[in-house]
This record gives sequence, structure tokens and C-alpha cells, in this order.
Amino acid sequence: MVFRKLARPLLASAFITRGIDALQHPGSRIPAAQKFSAAVAEPLGVPNDPELLVRVNGAVMAGAGTLLALGKFPRVAGAALALSLVPATFFEHRFWEEEDPEVKAAEKKQFFGNLGLLGGVVLASLDTAGNPSLVWRTKNAAHIASLESQLAAKNAVSAVSDKLPF
Repeated sequence: MVFRKLARPLLASAFITRGIDALQHPGSRIPAAQKFSAAVAEPLGVPNDPELLVRVNGAVMAGAGTLLALGKFPRVAGAALALSLVPATFFEHRFWEEEDPEVKAAEKKQFFGNLGLLGGVVLASLDTAGNPSLVWRTKNAAHIASLESQLAAKNAVSAVSDKLPF
């Protein structure tokens, strides 16, 4: 419990600062957003406005990071952060395309740093804080409903058989 209250804000801080920076200074991220837009956004019908995409991604990171830090909807916030981090990582830090060894090393560091953050938010999105997951609750409710229907059927057969003359 104490670890969650400490770990979530620590993890979220990276996203909040990146998100705010993307909102205030989208310029350096626009070339990556153009690549994303050409490869993914256009086929999906998402607006072809790279600056808008950068700002929306920044808003998602800042907003979901804040929710994660506050412990509000942590699984939803973690999932949103994971979804926003994937395109940012694969379109912004393409170290395999770099020729300059220093730039390549820096991009590689950013890429794998983002993968580490991705692992953290995946864990955050799967963490149920000791409560049963939605999948478990759904399966359990179905199991209980099945047992209740079987009991109701047995009671109905018993009631009918009690009224039969033979």
C-alpha cells in the first residue's frame, strides 16, 4: 500500500513533465509526428496535423500521469500512458536509422528508457491493488448465476414432483 502511494507518483512524474513539455514546446517532436501521421494517422482517418497530434499526446501524458500520481483510475491511466508511449517511442527515437554514433547512442538510450517506462505503466495498468480484477469478477458473477440457475431448476423440479399424485 505504501509502496503504491510512492511508486505511482514517481512513475507518473516522467509523463507529467514530458506531457507539459510537449504541450508548451511541440516543435522538436513534429518530425516524428509527421512520420506517425503518414504511417498510422492518415489510414485511420486521424487529422493530419502533426502539431495537434503532439499536443494531444502531451495532454494525454500529462492528464493520465496526473491521474496515476493521484491514484485515481490507475489502471485506466496506466493503459492510456502505455498507448501514448508506444507511438512516441517508435516514431521519435528511431536509433536504427541514425548514422552519427553519438546521436544513435542518445536515441537508443531514450528508446530503451521509454521501454522501461512502458513496462512500469503496463504493471500499473494491471495492478488491482489487492482487489479482484474485472475479469475475475465477471467470471465469478457468471459462476454464481450458473449455480443459482441450477438451484432454481432443482427447486422447480422438486416443487412440481411434490404436487404429482404418484
